[in-house]
Amino acid sequence: MSVTEGRDVRGQVLVCGASAPVLPEVDGLTAHRVGERPGKDEVDPLLDTDLLVVAGTDADLAAVALRLLRKEKLGSVRVGFVPSDPASEVAALWGLPTDPGRALSVALNGEVDPVPLIRDDNGGVLVGRGTLGAIRGVAYCDDDVALRGTARSIEVTPDTEGGAGLTVRVVKGLVFKRPVTLAGRAFQLGCVPTRPMSDGVPFPRAVTRWTWYRHTEDLRLVRGVG
Repeated sequence: MSVTEGRDVRGQVLVCGASAPVLPEVDGLTAHRVGERPGKDEVDPLLDTDLLVVAGTDADLAAVALRLLRKEKLGSVRVGFVPSDPASEVAALWGLPTDPGRALSVALNGEVDPVPLIRDDNGGVLVGRGTLGAIRGVAYCDDDVALRGTARSIEVTPDTEGGAGLTVRVVKGLVFKRPVTLAGRAFQLGCVPTRPMSDGVPFPRAVTRWTWYRHTEDLRLVRGVG
């Protein structure tokens, strides 16, 4: 069966970095080879489209989502995702296939199901998982205390239930101590210097304050079967 299932397809594909999967040619779909985590010079000229398929890592998808946000295109562009990493957090969160052929079929035939887009207070976005290593400080999820003291790790992901925006998981590392899980619109941290990691990419410098929060517009992710 054709990956387009007989549909008329018009759109752009960004094939990101050397590890991006090889995709079959599809009539009406134009492929562009770009670098890892492509920036505005590579992405912005391609945003006048109805469908944008990103073949690459979670970090590549985040880079493209950031350009959609900056150019105010989140509300008009459907985004398909073909993961290059079988361990993609985005794929796991939203039930996307990791086989390239199946993932492309979903991207071309699936329905839009808007998902939370998470921003940070340093100009970045998060589409999969944000992590903080061993940490000492005070953190809040909305008005709830998420941490006061030390933790082995903190993880932040988009909220798959679709209500709050993001989910926070705090692992304190004590024997028989269950992780603390909270959901809310924003996560705020004040701490000893640490380097947050967003979608597998570490922030370039240590910070003592960090915020992840839900953007006012969702990412129009293509999911499910057509």
